[in-house]
Amino acid sequence: MQHPAFEEVSFQHHTDDAEFKRRVRKTTILLSIITIIELVIGLTIYTIHKGENPNHTLVLMFKGMVCILTLAKAYYIVSVFMHLGDEIRNMIMTIVVPLMLFIWFIAAFIWDGNSYKNLRNKYDKHFEETTMPKQHHKVDEHPAEIKTGKE
Repeated sequence: MQHPAFEEVSFQHHTDDAEFKRRVRKTTILLSIITIIELVIGLTIYTIHKGENPNHTLVLMFKGMVCILTLAKAYYIVSVFMHLGDEIRNMIMTIVVPLMLFIWFIAAFIWDGNSYKNLRNKYDKHFEETTMPKQHHKVDEHPAEIKTGKE
């Protein structure tokens, strides 16, 4: 009798080609619908930004919806087209856990970079003056009426 850790894990990936083709077709249609919804949301965000008073809460909500839809698309692509949905749990975890660590890694660097930028602007006033955009001042005179000093 062999130790259970060394036993071969065998399972059938696909029952038949027709079932797999149906699954791929269904996933392709679903991904197309999700992409169309993302495009509509993107155009809505663009239209909101073009308005006089953009509603930032609504834009933030739409951007959150786009992130969720993008994660759903990534799940379906990895699950069906890369066949990860047919694998055993341990194989899935060897791919998902490092991915989560990579996402944490990116978020940590963005957070740290933003903190550095804020501290640099707080304590180094010269840097803030040379890199931050200047406020636009309203000109009282018409440009043609500005005196050039050659009178």
